[in-house]
This record gives sequence, C-alpha cells and structure tokens, in this order.
Amino acid sequence: MSNDYKLKVRQTESKKNAFKELTIIRDTIFWIDVVGKGQNENAIFAKPFNDEEAIPQQLTIKKYNIKNNFHGYGGKSYKCINFKNNFYLIWIDQITKALWFQIFKEAASTDRSQNKYLVSVQEPNQLSKSIDGNFDSSFVISEKNLLYGICEINNRDYLFSLNLKKTKQDIHLIKKFKNFAGELSSNRSANLLSWIEWDSPYMPWEKNELFFAQIDQDGEIQKIEKFSNKLINPKNVSFFQPYWISETHLVCSEDSSGWWNLLFLDISDIENIFIKKRLERNLMEYGVPQWVTGITFFSGNKKNLFCIAKKENSFIVEQYKDFEFVKEFSTPFSSISDFSVFRKKVLLKGNGSDFLGIVFEIDFAKKVLSNFSEQIYFDHIKDCSKPETFWFKGFEDKSTHCFLYRPLVENFRKPPLLVRAHSGPTSCFDGSYNSEVQYWTSKGFFVAEVNYGGSSGFGKAYRERLNYKWGIVDSYDCKALALELIKSNQVDSEKVVILGNSAGGLTALNCLLYGSIFTAAICKYPVIDLKDMYYNTHRFEKDYLNSLVGNYAKDYDDYINRSPINHIDKIKKPILLFHGKKDTVISYKQTLKIQEILIQNNKFSEVIFFDNEGHGFRNIENKEVVMQRSKEFLKNALNI
Repeated sequence: MSNDYKLKVRQTESKKNAFKELTIIRDTIFWIDVVGKGQNENAIFAKPFNDEEAIPQQLTIKKYNIKNNFHGYGGKSYKCINFKNNFYLIWIDQITKALWFQIFKEAASTDRSQNKYLVSVQEPNQLSKSIDGNFDSSFVISEKNLLYGICEINNRDYLFSLNLKKTKQDIHLIKKFKNFAGELSSNRSANLLSWIEWDSPYMPWEKNELFFAQIDQDGEIQKIEKFSNKLINPKNVSFFQPYWISETHLVCSEDSSGWWNLLFLDISDIENIFIKKRLERNLMEYGVPQWVTGITFFSGNKKNLFCIAKKENSFIVEQYKDFEFVKEFSTPFSSISDFSVFRKKVLLKGNGSDFLGIVFEIDFAKKVLSNFSEQIYFDHIKDCSKPETFWFKGFEDKSTHCFLYRPLVENFRKPPLLVRAHSGPTSCFDGSYNSEVQYWTSKGFFVAEVNYGGSSGFGKAYRERLNYKWGIVDSYDCKALALELIKSNQVDSEKVVILGNSAGGLTALNCLLYGSIFTAAICKYPVIDLKDMYYNTHRFEKDYLNSLVGNYAKDYDDYINRSPINHIDKIKKPILLFHGKKDTVISYKQTLKIQEILIQNNKFSEVIFFDNEGHGFRNIENKEVVMQRSKEFLKNALNI
C-alpha cells in the first residue's frame, strides 16, 4: 500500500454520553442519549464533526421515549435526512406511539459560539396518529413532501406514506406485504424505492428477496419489480442493506457465493435491472444476520463510497470510487457499529479486545498514512486478558472457532474453566472487551467463548451447520472444546462450568443433560421449552425454529426431546438461573416451572427473578447482583 493518504483521526470518549445510534449528516453528528433519571426518557443530540471542545446540543426538548420496537428487537429509532438544505429529523416516540418530525438548519456563527449548532425552522410536530403497532426508521422523503416508511400492524408489514405538511394524520397504507419487510431506501428523488422481503419459513439471513418500486406523481406505486439474475442463486440467497449511491445505482451484499459479498446494481430501467459489478471474496463478510434494523455496512455515494467488512477476526474499511476499489484500511476493531459517511468524513463506533466502544471521527480528506490504525491513539485497558484465536474439531470433526482468555492471576493449581455459549444462536463472539470475562480472568478462571456451528462471521456453510440440529451441534461443540482443554492439561477437569444466555441457555442446559464434562451451569433467561417457544414467542422469531429444529408437526419429537424442561429432573448438577419478569421473548414462567425441581435436585441450585428486566438485563444494580450471586454460586458449586 502507498503512503500518500493521510487521515485526521480523533477519538471521542465521554463517561456522561452513551452516543447511541450515531450518524453524520453534512458536518454534524447526531445521536441519542438518556435525559433525566430513568431509561424511558431520551433525546436526540447534535454537535459539529471533529470539534473536541463542542458541548452537545439537545435537539428534542419535550419528553419522549425515542425507541424502535419493530419486529420485536427494533433497531435505529430516528432518521435525519439532508433535504432542501435543511435537516429533516424524524423519530419514533413510544409515549405517543407515533412519528414526530422537526426541521432544523445550520445556526449562524454567533449562535455556534454559544454551542447552538442547529436552529429550529419548524417546531416538533406529531406526524401520525397513534398506532397499535410498530414503526421502522428506514424513512424516505420525496420531492412532493411525502414521507415513506414501513410499519407493523396486526402481524403484517405495510409500506405507508405521510404528508409532511399535516399533523396527527392517519397513515396512508400503500402496500400490504406478504409477511415481513425492511431496509426501505430510495434514490435521491425518491421516484424509485427498494426494500427486502421474507416469508415463512425463513429468517431474513436465510433467504429474502430484493424489490424495487417506481413511484408516480401522486406518490403511489406505479410498478414493482423483484430483482433476479441467473448469476445469483434465487433458491437460497440473503440480500443485505440495499443502499442507493446515485440516482440509478445501488450497492448491497448477497451471500449466494457462501459469503456476504458486494453487489452493484444499475436500475436505470426498473424492468431491466442488471449487475454493474459483482465482487466475490472468500473469508470476508459484508453483512451480518439482520436481528435489528438499521445496521450499516455501506455509506457514501458513487463517487466516494466506504464499506466495512469482517476479515478474519477484525474489521477493515474499504474505499470505492465509480465502482472501482481504491484502498483498504486495516483497523484495530473487533466490531464496528454506527457507521456513516458524509463526503470523506467517516463516523463509527469501534470496539476492541482491550478497549470499550469508542466513537471515531475520521477525515479521509487529510493526508496521513494509508494504514490509519497506526494513527489511532487511545488508552488501552490495563491488566486485561487478551483473546487468543483457537480452532478445534467440533461436530463431525469440522474445524470450529473459539476465543480463549487465560487467567490473569494464579489462584489455583489448575484454573477452573468457564465455557461461554452465545445467544442468537446465529450470533458470534467477536473478541471484543467484555467486563464479565475480565472479571473471571482476574479471579483466576480460564474463559472460553465458543463460536459453535451456526455462528455468523465465518461464511454461510458455517452458519448452516446448525440447521435442524439446534441443541445437538452447539452442545457438542462446547463439550468438544472443554474436552480439548482438559486433555491438553490447561484446566481443572473437576471445575468446568458452562454459561449461556437465551439460546445459549438451551445449549448450556443440554450440555449438563448429555455428558459428564460440565460441573455446573449459569444461565440468563434461557430457552428451555421449544414447544412453548413455537406457540408463544413473538412474531419475528416464530419461524426461526423451522430451520433450527424442523417442521413442528413433522418433527414434533425433536421439539420435545431437545427441550431441557422435559428432562430437568435428570439434571443433578447445580444450576444458577436468572430471568426478568418483563421478558416477551421467553416467558419467565417457563423458568418458574423448573425452579422447584432444580432446587430439589441440588442444594446449590438457585433461581433469581428481576421484576424490572426483560430479555437482556439493563439495570446496573441488577447486573451487579448477577455477578455477586454468580461468584457465590461458583464458590459453593466448585468447592472453591
């Protein structure tokens, strides 16, 4: 690589600001942060790009709970659009269950000196009436002052429009989707729309379809076309983040090659969409499973496009111009989020193995070394156990990935082993700094994070290892890794514990059921009853079990046999369970059903419920309780 490119990189850290849902529009950065004492009131903030001394300006002043609940897991909850030389800010408010809208413009220099960077052109308006449903934030604005979006009402998704000149209006439904839809986007004039759709029995990362629509002068759909091409396998392909880079060109990624790779499309003629350029790169992923909306891997325009991709255990940033690759920039990040671009200004939040999520503002117009990772300076977390990549033979002797964290202190003759099974189960461990992992290594524990078969980031074939074998492949891989570490004499074979949250809880409990390797288990909000999950989980995940287990009627026995709740009386080893009573994904009542049996079977078993938690714990005090009770539990269960 040549050294003719220079960058100005500045790290932004703040203990007061969480910097959630970051985006850059023109020279201004927007984000969401909590205001007040509770978690249910927040606001949108702004500040100038690359201004270290700038004090954040709060844009939304009234009381709002800006949050996205689309498809249960939500995602980005607002969108700022650069339109008619102004900032059009649209957000989803859960207090009124409606969309809100406000227009800002750049402030005069005299106001900016008083930390007021934007001034209101139009006061906040409630655009829509309240709906009994959910909005997504992938909004589009047309030249006719129409706002387009996707909403979820009565277990069905719709394309809708609203007039930006009106308030508290009924949403105008334009199209009823067959089932699920998302990732709405458009060209600049908004006469062409694009989105993805998927239907039973698939999840969006298993199979979806890419659609385009032509909009007429009245804002109605004139024509809809589904993208198809003989080079892209139509039977089993997942498109990721269709994103317009010009009036007639779009970039996305698709995984027909076995990896989410870049695809550039020409939509000059909606009836004759053709591939402008297709890149196939093994061992690189330009996408992730779409559990939440608004995940961004591409940003910019045709003349100056930036992409991020996972390459082995780190992320790279790539630059393209007129569909041609310009440069690759290595980074020290194990994960990247909140990625957005304006011209050559790049904004992202990066995580590493020894530093927490940090906001980076990168100006690619400046000239420094092309490898900007050498130009990034930040404080590393000292006394931190670094992840070591380790491959082992998992289910059917297939090469399987994990991260190993060695103990920081020698408190034992041989360290106890904690094996972590991630949730999802289509998620992955990426080696990012995790305070729980570091807590245990500081106490002398050896920790292993297993990317069992089914994990993302290693290609489609790796992801599909779990198909119809959930509860088998995942548990086998965790046991195989533990056995490998025991055989190599690195850990104490008498003190091996498995930890799992949600889907990882099913993995953990099945590890205890089948085999004698593990001494105990700690689980948060675990999946324990697949039959109950089939009938009672939320809409988005209802069909997930089709690929993980099989057709419910045809494979009913597998649903019963792989559900820990049906065999819980056989587990005699100690288990510690945590569950929130506001969990809408997995009811705490399932954990309640097995509480008595667990405690009867082992005196060290314990079940703890939190009244104010859902699927995933947010309250800091509750997290501290989890760690303290886990420490006490292991002290007794492992006889430490």
